Amino acid sequence: MVWTRDRLKDRQRVVHWDLVRSSPEYSTERILDMSPGGRQRVYNSFNKGRISIPDSAFNDGNFSLVLNNVGAADKGVYTCNLHHHYCQIHQSIQIQLNVTKSARKERRYWDGEKTVFVVLLGSSVALPCVNRRPLWREGLLEDQQQVAHWDFQAPGVRPDKADRLVDLYASGERRDYGPLFGQKMSVAEDAFTLGDFSLSISDVKPQHKGLYSCNLHHHYCGLQERRIFRLTVGPALPSSPPTAPRILQNDGPETGAEENPRVVTVILPDHRGYFVQHLGYFLATFLLLAFFVVALIVLIRRHKKRGMDYELRSYDRRAGVSEGETCLDCIELKTCNQEPLNSGYKNNLLKERGMAKDCNVVMVLLPFSPELDGKLWK
Repeated sequence: MVWTRDRLKDRQRVVHWDLVRSSPEYSTERILDMSPGGRQRVYNSFNKGRISIPDSAFNDGNFSLVLNNVGAADKGVYTCNLHHHYCQIHQSIQIQLNVTKSARKERRYWDGEKTVFVVLLGSSVALPCVNRRPLWREGLLEDQQQVAHWDFQAPGVRPDKADRLVDLYASGERRDYGPLFGQKMSVAEDAFTLGDFSLSISDVKPQHKGLYSCNLHHHYCGLQERRIFRLTVGPALPSSPPTAPRILQNDGPETGAEENPRVVTVILPDHRGYFVQHLGYFLATFLLLAFFVVALIVLIRRHKKRGMDYELRSYDRRAGVSEGETCLDCIELKTCNQEPLNSGYKNNLLKERGMAKDCNVVMVLLPFSPELDGKLWK
């Protein structure tokens, strides 16, 4: 709305004063408001004739609130609000009013956030609110301070050397520059009524390529906007030869069969369920692999332990057998080597037979014991 013509004019500017009391529960009360096209409106009948602002507020920018016969109920935080609905600008100022019964305590100071007035009970005070910007005073100059213009910057040209195409004013004045705009370009006559400042270009040529900038200035509201467009012109599309219409004979049989439509069903999985499902598969596979590895390690350790026990028992058994055989050998040697001192054999044959009988000893495996070993070697 800020870039359209303001047909309401003074009704767009409003000033109002509000009061915030600390009790009960920081309640807010509208004191009065005023616009240039109307009189000031006081909301509480008790304040009529006691509270006011100057009638020339929108001429000189003085919106101060005058309070007569200040009472204890007037204590609170006052807010001066300035609204310009057309320009979409809002400004405010806060002033705190305290009431005292002692004239020595009257003063004015700044508490870091707002101005504080301490006034005597029953006296008069003016809470200042002054804004002398033309925005709040010169309502009749709005149409004269709205300007829109288009600029053209050809390739290789600096921005400050761009060509001005057209100037538009909200008052209805219009200025065209150069033959380029007059022959090929145009902007709607009711641009400020609709807020549409579009630039139309007919029969675009390669020399039209470049940067086009739309600039909107509202000197009255103190606002400005800019839009930049790059126009690129390519080669013309080749004209395709006209295709002859296809004539079908009614007498001839139709050989082409109508193709049945094919339907492809695509099922898209749920992203969250799909992720959780694959995560479960991965964890199950990992746990199963870990179980097999642990079982294999346990089996290998048990097998090694059994092999060591078997080797120890075999070693003990072989040691016992070897010791018993040694003892038997010693016994056999000792027994066979004993020759009767008084051999009374008549010849050698009888002697050999006797020796053979003595050597026919039954071999018995005995477990090794230290006592038996000592007896044998005695």
